[in-house]
Amino acid sequence: MPHDLHPRLLRGFVAVAETLHFGRAASQLHVAQQALSRDVRALERALGGALFLRSTRSVELTPAGQRLLPKARRLLALYDEILGATEDRPLLVDLNSELAGEDLTADRILDAARRSRPESELLARFHGGLAAAARELVAHRLDVSFGRFAGLPEPVRAQLAHRPVRLERMAVVLPADHPLAPLAEVPLAALRGHPVDVCIGNPATTEWADLGRRLLHDHGLAAAEPYLPAIGLGEFARYVARHGNPVLTTTGGPEIAGAVTRPLVDPVPLALVGLVHRPDLRHPGLAALRAAAAELAAAEGWLRRPPGSWLPPEDAALLAR
Repeated sequence: MPHDLHPRLLRGFVAVAETLHFGRAASQLHVAQQALSRDVRALERALGGALFLRSTRSVELTPAGQRLLPKARRLLALYDEILGATEDRPLLVDLNSELAGEDLTADRILDAARRSRPESELLARFHGGLAAAARELVAHRLDVSFGRFAGLPEPVRAQLAHRPVRLERMAVVLPADHPLAPLAEVPLAALRGHPVDVCIGNPATTEWADLGRRLLHDHGLAAAEPYLPAIGLGEFARYVARHGNPVLTTTGGPEIAGAVTRPLVDPVPLALVGLVHRPDLRHPGLAALRAAAAELAAAEGWLRRPPGSWLPPEDAALLAR
């Protein structure tokens, strides 16, 4: 490998390799797509061979690119360690909530990153939602969070980097005695006459409330009156039982005592979850989180959108970058 190979070229290569999309990779790196393409070509010239197979519709790694990817990840992690002695401090990772579920996106990514890089200290934090976490990110009191990036105000988004990691199916939590509870899946039309709680009034989750309002508006449904948020699994179970309204959520969360979670269908509504951090953050733990997210997404099809599903245009635009 040439002695003057700049880490920027490797970062560009890894971003394209993980997204298989030059536009999306450029957006994540906060660079122009033309500049990213130029860097990839420079790396290919330096290494003496093509790293990607490009067509008008797809981008794929060549065998040489596949061999380079794990080595480039390791080299960049080492570079980040040297650059700022970042191993001296823990990486603060917001999981939004302490509620543990069998398939919660942020929890699974953090667990995989910890396994892949046990020498790094990745500390979980729980800020309740991306809106609250974003304020901490901008103030340098938090390093990484997860959530719906499109729901943040534009001035906040401009200060943060975002990488789509998963399209989560939306669902409702229902009291066990609710008329819709016996259904295995709840058609959106069946919610007419049943006001849905979308967490309006919770300042920590304004990005989620915005998504919920859009979903209800597009399907002629009503929102429940806002209440103060319930904190903790026991309090949330009490809240659901007391108020009786369907509560908008995603699949894969924890079991709620006295309640059931039912996926929504006709159409299937989706929530785009992204990994969010400051653009200038350099820490080997961040590289581990990004690699874990990419590997899980590839293995389980996290970013494949089902035909006919519902997703707001702003979120679809982020997914297409």
